[in-house]
Amino acid sequence: MTYAIFAIGFLAQAFFSGRILLQWILSERAKKVVSPTIYWVLSIMGSYLLFLYGWLRDDFAIILGQIISYYIYIWNLREKGVWQKVNLLFRVILCITPACAVAYALRDPSSFIETFFRNDDVPLWQVLFGSAGQIIFTLRFIYQWQYSYKRHESLLPLGFWVISLIGSAMIVSYGLFRLDPVLILGQSTGFLAYTRNIFIYRKERKNALKKSEP
Repeated sequence: MTYAIFAIGFLAQAFFSGRILLQWILSERAKKVVSPTIYWVLSIMGSYLLFLYGWLRDDFAIILGQIISYYIYIWNLREKGVWQKVNLLFRVILCITPACAVAYALRDPSSFIETFFRNDDVPLWQVLFGSAGQIIFTLRFIYQWQYSYKRHESLLPLGFWVISLIGSAMIVSYGLFRLDPVLILGQSTGFLAYTRNIFIYRKERKNALKKSEP
């Protein structure tokens, strides 16, 4: 059973790693930071699996990190015109699964607290630290959503990558505390891509300033 749970987690991280690698490659080709549709497709697939992984691991920090970003992925897919093309039943299932799982967990608040916050395998300070990392990591998508919403376009702005670096560093640390290979490997692969996107953005801005000079 443990191997099956880890397999789900690694598969989720494979989708996340794949999205960032593809986004990076496409940005290098375009010589600017892009927000490709495939990034959001792989995001929703990875998030769905990682949500399931966190549930099976009784890890509230992982679950917390997926709730908000999950629905932001859907918003970006709508902006890309992809979500509307998905089968209605499949869309309903994707939308209600996280909400139903959370509602099920909260049906007995005392049991929920006992399971997630008083887990003998995860000290409370680690849960708080891991949750803080997940919250910061999730903030990047809230920032991305606000930035894109104002411009009526799915974009990946500079602040998104800066927040990604900070949140990712905290999650890797949490993964080391928990000896969780899924979190360690999954987050470590993003460091280079996050840094490279920041570099591309700065280079793009410098070029834009040079062109605007008389």
